[in-house]
Amino acid sequence: MHRRVSRKCTTIIPKEVYSANTARGIDIPNRSQSAHNRSNTGYTERMQRTIVTDTSFLSRPSSPADPADPLDAAIAQDLKETLATHREECVGMAANMIGEPKRVIAFVDEGLGSAITVMFNPQITAADGEYDACEGCLSLHGERHAPRFRRIEVDYTTRKGRARHATFTDWTAQIIQHEIDHCSGVLI
Repeated sequence: MHRRVSRKCTTIIPKEVYSANTARGIDIPNRSQSAHNRSNTGYTERMQRTIVTDTSFLSRPSSPADPADPLDAAIAQDLKETLATHREECVGMAANMIGEPKRVIAFVDEGLGSAITVMFNPQITAADGEYDACEGCLSLHGERHAPRFRRIEVDYTTRKGRARHATFTDWTAQIIQHEIDHCSGVLI
């Protein structure tokens, strides 16, 4: 999800974010290859993945992820690092945005001083305060309206494999809803 510049429907999408192939939606990384390489080699450099724009790929629901699986753990790390690289124009990402159809999201958590939080298999269990949001997405051009909730409760698993239940509000809640939609194959 894009970083919002003002209360209006405005986001920043620098042209350099998209490669020519990515803009055509054909630059999807080889499934789990970089994650596999990293998990087997102890690779520690920052791994930035290409952002997927292929709507047919993004429209498919993602599979559950296991933080104990080295491949899924490497995907989560790649996701976190790719989000950190795009921090100026993006506040959240789902694994399918980097070519991995797994239920993993990463987002900027205002409740933790804007640290990046990673969730495995997040699921909204309660929501209230519906409103109409105007959102942008790093994988899609332009902005669209989407129904969102001001307060949500989420069940998820941490990177360490711990089950958690947490409440999120306002901007952070909106980011999480957007990324969970990505995991479900729902595009704004």
